Amino acid sequence: MVLLLALGPLKAQPAEISVSPPPQDRTTILRLQIYLDHELFRPGKLDGAVGEFTFKALVNFNHARQRQNLYDWRFALDLAAKEVPEVYASYLIPAEMLKYVDPSLPEKPEDQVACPYMAYRSLAELVAERFHTDEDFLAKLNPDKNIAQLKAGDRVIVPNASSFRLEEVKPLASYKSDPALSKNTVVIDTTERIAVVYGPTERMLAAFPITPGKPEFIPLGEWELQTILNTPTFRYDKKFLDEGVRGREAHQLPPGPNSPVGIIWCGISKSGIGLHGTAVPRTIGRSQSAGCVRFANWDAICLPRLIRPGSRVIVR
Repeated sequence: MVLLLALGPLKAQPAEISVSPPPQDRTTILRLQIYLDHELFRPGKLDGAVGEFTFKALVNFNHARQRQNLYDWRFALDLAAKEVPEVYASYLIPAEMLKYVDPSLPEKPEDQVACPYMAYRSLAELVAERFHTDEDFLAKLNPDKNIAQLKAGDRVIVPNASSFRLEEVKPLASYKSDPALSKNTVVIDTTERIAVVYGPTERMLAAFPITPGKPEFIPLGEWELQTILNTPTFRYDKKFLDEGVRGREAHQLPPGPNSPVGIIWCGISKSGIGLHGTAVPRTIGRSQSAGCVRFANWDAICLPRLIRPGSRVIVR
């Protein structure tokens, strides 16, 4: 199996490969990001900027579409222009979203155990995650609003992406093996910080930015996906997170989008290790966890559509 990712900076590509320049204006870049996001070649947060994961998404998309030149922007840009006519959308914040927000959510795990739910701390956090972006970009799109003070009934401009609908995530739903999906394989590339899903014929189906665990805890090798569970609780064990050894003192944290494992847990045959969401999507690709693999919640929720218990998980 060959995993094709961004192999280096543009200037390092072979001379015989023509590399078209990336777009420069924010709207064109955002349109491309929305298109790649929809095609499950995820560019990270939608922010209208050509960054590391937008470039890697383009390369993987071109490979999946059997393009000879993996570094050609024009092909994906042309498709994005056809498929994403409207780059921006208007979102009216409904009152029912307030039940997923708790500004008083404590910061410390020992205090969080008393909470019924690990909610968002603000409507800005909820709206940003719902549309695969962050609060900073949301503020840029809405210069006339105080994003930190959003309330139900406010209307905000957002990227016109398929929304992450937390209200449709069924609590404690587990996913069984599937005759087709269990044959798929997910490759976790800890160097490139990308998770790539392949079909049984080694066709690339999707690619997601990730944060792998600390190098000393990364479970390199081939494993099997054993469980997938929505909205799990989480055993917060500082000794395990710091040293990779189970400690005597731990805190059982409630479920929710601000849980350290986010809104889904995919456990593998290596005890204690899984693919899961995160409370802080802006850190995907940067800060490290213990031995697990973190995805943005809007990416993690796609995993049951691609893999199921019985799928191979290759960590390298």
